[in-house]
Amino acid sequence: MADANIKSVKGKTAKELNVKPVFLESGLEVNPVYTAEDLNGTNSAHEMPGEYPFTRGIHPTMYRNKPFTIRQYAGFASPEETNERFQFLIKNGQSGLNVAFDLPTQCGLDSDDPRAFGEVGRVGMSIDTLHDFEIAFKNIDLDKITVSMTINGTAIILIAMYIAMAEKAGYDISTLRGTAQNDILKEFIGRGTWIFPVDKSVKLVVDTIEYCAKHVPKYSPVSVCGYHIRESGANPIQEMAYAFCIAKAYTDGALSRGITIDDFASRLSFNFDIYGNLFEQVAKFRGGRRLWAKIIREEYGAKKDSSCWMRMIAGGGGGGLTKEQPENNIVRSAYYALISALSGTQTMALCSYDEAYTIPTEHSAEISLRTMQIMIHEMGICDTVDPLGGSYYVEALTDKFEEEIKKEMKTVEKWDGIINAVATGKIQESVSKQAYVREMGMQTGKVPKVGVNIYTREEEAKDVEFHPYNLKAANAQIGKLKTTKEARNSEKVKACLALVKQDAIDDKNLMPSIIAAVKEYCTVGEIVSAMKEVYGEFKEPIFF
Repeated sequence: MADANIKSVKGKTAKELNVKPVFLESGLEVNPVYTAEDLNGTNSAHEMPGEYPFTRGIHPTMYRNKPFTIRQYAGFASPEETNERFQFLIKNGQSGLNVAFDLPTQCGLDSDDPRAFGEVGRVGMSIDTLHDFEIAFKNIDLDKITVSMTINGTAIILIAMYIAMAEKAGYDISTLRGTAQNDILKEFIGRGTWIFPVDKSVKLVVDTIEYCAKHVPKYSPVSVCGYHIRESGANPIQEMAYAFCIAKAYTDGALSRGITIDDFASRLSFNFDIYGNLFEQVAKFRGGRRLWAKIIREEYGAKKDSSCWMRMIAGGGGGGLTKEQPENNIVRSAYYALISALSGTQTMALCSYDEAYTIPTEHSAEISLRTMQIMIHEMGICDTVDPLGGSYYVEALTDKFEEEIKKEMKTVEKWDGIINAVATGKIQESVSKQAYVREMGMQTGKVPKVGVNIYTREEEAKDVEFHPYNLKAANAQIGKLKTTKEARNSEKVKACLALVKQDAIDDKNLMPSIIAAVKEYCTVGEIVSAMKEVYGEFKEPIFF
């Protein structure tokens, strides 16, 4: 009788079985039952992790020897306060730092710029000069703690500061590790902290890749961010496809400088988002990892396996969290952490439950940290590699995601490539349309969200602990900047800024001149101003 029941559902659609159809956010329909016949011949169940094309993970034993790096996002107000939070996180078991910068720093404004008023230190750490970096990373061993910097429009300056700080502290920069987000194309798509025109912005990213490949080979100068594209409204297929198109644009730029693919591809990394259907998220990473490996080997001719790795940081996305019934976000985040681990991430950064409405408190950040530690030490998640490998559903969905991501990348090619698609606003328009579809789904209940449009309750508005704006710290930052300016050699500062401008005119790699400038305590705003004189500023396309 059981065999007859199996045959009765095998290969049949939801409509044929008279059950409710289920569609993933990506638009893919989920079969009621999956069997071996649903696999299209690229089933990775026979593959071994650590072997090309790395569907099951980039390392043979993955977390069995060493769990993923835990790297919580931190950084607020002054460098002094940020250092305190860093010390707290390290003391509580965090193995890497993920640094946030305030909007003035991201947009190339100094703290004393009138346009920065009210924003100094509000959503991240204020950085004006190398002196601030020296304070923020005081007593932190950069040989033991790797640092990821979430910075984009001014990334070339902040990378230069990080290198200069390390050199000044006596570190060998040839062994210096860390990551800079530095994905400016996604800024045009998702976040908006761009400064220069698209082509010049990409040029600066390539400058950092070229310089690091030659001088800081273990540093990752670019973390391509599908994360922010997804947070802006893209579905999971678009998230992966646009990120890969962006990574290819930076790769093409680096190759045009005469660097070989195996000289830098292993230092490219990715930052991806997680929220929504568990199996959809796992499959997008497994299928994406396989596709990226094929792109780097088959299109670019990489010889080294490490060049083909899709190294990623993946954790909970703020877009999945809710202001309503915020304690539910603790549960959501635990599932996001599980998805990340099942997906084979190298680094995990987990959103805190209050991130839907404020800068995380120390308490909420600790809960996120403990969530990941509980998963590692109590749940057995690190015991075996790719535990979902071989599942008919997961393998079929993995195959489908590889196929659909390739299709979406072809669409970008029809728009004359990602750089043109961003410059003309085509990508932004596509993401905005998808964001509208999702928001309408939330409002109508078509996209269920617990506590928001289902299982809601009438409740009084309750107090939430907001991260206060620290005017005292902002004023102190401005005072410190004034002191630094008074103490530096003004003639050397002028000469360094003139060299940055001339190198921009001559279309040279700006990393050497910017490193020289930050060592003389030129400010972020001064360096950006010198570059603007040559490059100009980006004007966002407007659609009617």
